[in-house]
Amino acid sequence: MALLYAQTGRLDLAGLSAGLVQGAGAWGVAGAGLMLVGLGFKLSVVPFHLWTPDVYEGGPGPAAMFLASASKVAVFVVLLRLVLSAPAFQDAWLHDVLAALALLTMLVGNLLALTQSNLKRLLGYSSIAHFGYLLVALVVSDGLAAETGAVYLITYLITTLGAFGVVTLLSSPYGGSDAAGLHHYRGLFWRRPYLTAVLTVTMLSLAGIPFTAGFIGKFYIIALGVEAGRWWLVGGIVVGSAIGLYYYLRVMVTLYLVEPGMQSRDAPHDWGIRAGGVVVLGLALLVVLLGIYPAPMIDWVRAMGTLTS
Repeated sequence: MALLYAQTGRLDLAGLSAGLVQGAGAWGVAGAGLMLVGLGFKLSVVPFHLWTPDVYEGGPGPAAMFLASASKVAVFVVLLRLVLSAPAFQDAWLHDVLAALALLTMLVGNLLALTQSNLKRLLGYSSIAHFGYLLVALVVSDGLAAETGAVYLITYLITTLGAFGVVTLLSSPYGGSDAAGLHHYRGLFWRRPYLTAVLTVTMLSLAGIPFTAGFIGKFYIIALGVEAGRWWLVGGIVVGSAIGLYYYLRVMVTLYLVEPGMQSRDAPHDWGIRAGGVVVLGLALLVVLLGIYPAPMIDWVRAMGTLTS
């Protein structure tokens, strides 16, 4: 940001756009590149992703939920506005770098999630992959890029909140570390069928299965890549989604397995009438409703785009 300020004398987006309209120059391009690194670290873009699974695993459920949702969504919105409005971020080589980072992030995130037996670490690597998909909107940065980014962020946000909400509900009655190991969830269906349904819906949405909100977001991203002719990125999304389907299904299968002697955790008997339980059930319902009837969400995103343009 200091380099961009040295080039333009401004830090507001309008001032940056006006100051760089004649060309970014060496300082402007360097500043834009360094800002991509800093914001890429916050978004867990490969190769700046190494902190994410450790922080998700080590932090309490509500803190990990905040990092995975509100924190990342806010940073991506900032990056999206920069790329769409500041000429320094429209440089061809920066877009090539973004494309390479997007492909690397979606594949590495999914591949590393395959070996995880800790649900919070799995969700950490999953979030890395999802922001790899979202980088496609930055690479294209034209047409429906802003709308695609907003739709995907909404679907990702409600799905991630639902998944971490289940982890928090199963962890809150106990001291010590959270219920993060997959063995904690073995046979959850036989103890808490409705809570199992919530986690199942969120896993299906993260996998991009039809009739869930995640499918709408994934459809937007693929359509944007196809329209822009970014076939390598479209192929990466398809391959990454296929890999992700395996470990999401692995979590779902675990919910229905029963093995005597395995350490398990359980939510409180009245979890469904507590504030956290009501929110989690509402999020699961929203995931399904937006997957079946996404028109209100799309209309709202378009209206917000009109107001901010």
